[in-house]
Amino acid sequence: MSEHTEEKFNVAEELKKLPHRPGVYLMHDAEDTIIYVGKAVNLNNRVRSYFREKIGRGPKIDKMVSLIDRFDYIVTDSELEALVLENNLIKEYRPKYNTMLRDDKTYPYIRVSVTEAYPRVTLTRQMKKDKAKYYGPYTSALAVRETIDLLNRIYGLRTCNRSLPKEIGKGRPCLNYHIGQCCGPCIKDRVSQEQYRERLQGALAFLGGDHAPVIRELQAKMQEASDRMEFEEAIRYRDLLESVKSITEKQKIEDMDQEDKDIVALARDEQDCVVQVFFIRSGRMVGREHYYMNQTEGESSESILTGFIKQFYAGTPFIPREIMTCEESSEREVIEQWLSEKKGSRVYLRTPKIGQKEKLVELAAHNAEIVLSQDKEKIKREEGRTIGAVRELEHLLGMEGLDRMESYDISNISGYENVGSMVVYDKGKPKRSDYRKFRIRTVSGADDYASMREVLTRRFTHGLKEREEAGAGGGGHFDVFPDIILMDGGRGQVNIALEVLRSLQLEIPVCGMVKDDNHRTRGLYYNNEEIPIDKDSEAFKLLTRIQDEVHRFAIEYHRSLRTKEQVHSVLDDIPGVGPMRRRSLMKAFASIDEIREASMELLMEKGNLPRNTAEAVYGFFHR
Repeated sequence: MSEHTEEKFNVAEELKKLPHRPGVYLMHDAEDTIIYVGKAVNLNNRVRSYFREKIGRGPKIDKMVSLIDRFDYIVTDSELEALVLENNLIKEYRPKYNTMLRDDKTYPYIRVSVTEAYPRVTLTRQMKKDKAKYYGPYTSALAVRETIDLLNRIYGLRTCNRSLPKEIGKGRPCLNYHIGQCCGPCIKDRVSQEQYRERLQGALAFLGGDHAPVIRELQAKMQEASDRMEFEEAIRYRDLLESVKSITEKQKIEDMDQEDKDIVALARDEQDCVVQVFFIRSGRMVGREHYYMNQTEGESSESILTGFIKQFYAGTPFIPREIMTCEESSEREVIEQWLSEKKGSRVYLRTPKIGQKEKLVELAAHNAEIVLSQDKEKIKREEGRTIGAVRELEHLLGMEGLDRMESYDISNISGYENVGSMVVYDKGKPKRSDYRKFRIRTVSGADDYASMREVLTRRFTHGLKEREEAGAGGGGHFDVFPDIILMDGGRGQVNIALEVLRSLQLEIPVCGMVKDDNHRTRGLYYNNEEIPIDKDSEAFKLLTRIQDEVHRFAIEYHRSLRTKEQVHSVLDDIPGVGPMRRRSLMKAFASIDEIREASMELLMEKGNLPRNTAEAVYGFFHR
């Protein structure tokens, strides 16, 4: 034993040092893991209360206290500052004994780029301070897309990414213009900015809840077309009218004050708790969502609801003027102050007792009860398929913390145009926003090992570069590394991955999915041994889903390239190489391999390329 042992934390002595100031306290266990984060108006009184005699604290708090090995604290100037810091620390450390939102969700918004000369209406999941107009949040991305499509068709708004008015008159108008769904602002002298803005104002009015003018206009145009016996046009207006009515019905709820508000209520039983939120915007319900809460045993409903409000509104970009709850919060004043500062205008946290508002809260509570009773088994089955399957896999491999898993596959047809795919599963669910496609640059023919080596090298080299840039304020899409790599094969594929990781000085576990004669997973290859797996287990089913998904994604990418008639060449990916220079290169050289092996001078001489293009081609194949 070392002579320089660390002095043991003396709880009694440290309690005497606690200041009578607001702040945040952090409870650590014997392994120095943060197991609880809390805020206090008076740190001395609050922290001392945990170490007094057990009086009605409940088994959860008693268990937590028994695990405390030491505590530390951060003093703040006010209770508001303590609340904000508490939220940030809970989000960062996700302590075991804090009541937690089970999932982090992002909701779609409708964004109108009003600062552009010819604005667009698009879907986004992030509200930024960019002077654009935002509407939402909505709980259904499908409803948002339907609304955007409807507005674009009614008002002829553009959907392209052209830089207007700079690119007006350059290039042909898109298909939307030719089928009458875009007014054609990209065509010279076709639509002025003023005329386009008039169209946009109609869309903004619609998004603001004023649907009546659109309905009247479409009814009039439908009647006019019918009177002219232009029945196809009349049918088009009729379909648009039905779409408008369908969307407005989805949003409808009676609320006389026309304010933005959220209705928050909960339902609970011995083990589980569900919080239901109704989102009301301009007096109309635009959606609803429910949330499961963890670590609620022994907590009061008021405490759970307060914890939910702090966590939920810390992460959502839109805060309504009023939040109505089923329980009064003991922290109402400080939460109102925090939300008001966050929003930039007054926010009210209220618990209605009579009238229509109370009925809305009761309705939300009733819906929470329905979710709790009907979805409980469904949620548990889903968790078994996802989190449960991951835990089984961790047990098989003798590991823990396998949240992010990446799997890779190579696709080609007789070695023709190799492509690679990367799929990502997070907590047992596909994370499609992190999927990536790779067009193989350095390998010709059906060499899956060499192709896989290129894909993995590019993926992790790019990730390391983004991590360096993140230190200077950069970053990107590849800088998050997996907890494990799942290779679609056995020893050979695993060794390729390990070679790449060693060359980049990375330590990431690699596991192979060993196949049987029917190309189905029969076991796992890990640490130089094959581990059998029960084919009826959730872990096996998860691996099968990952295997099928990575195959599908690779084949889909390969098919899309063939459909575009681009598989004959990777030259399309090189900046500065257009159709004419591509044809010139393919005519001058017998194959892609010859182009890959050619020197820069040969590319300039034989391929008739200017120096900058030759440098781009050479660099593409040799970087």
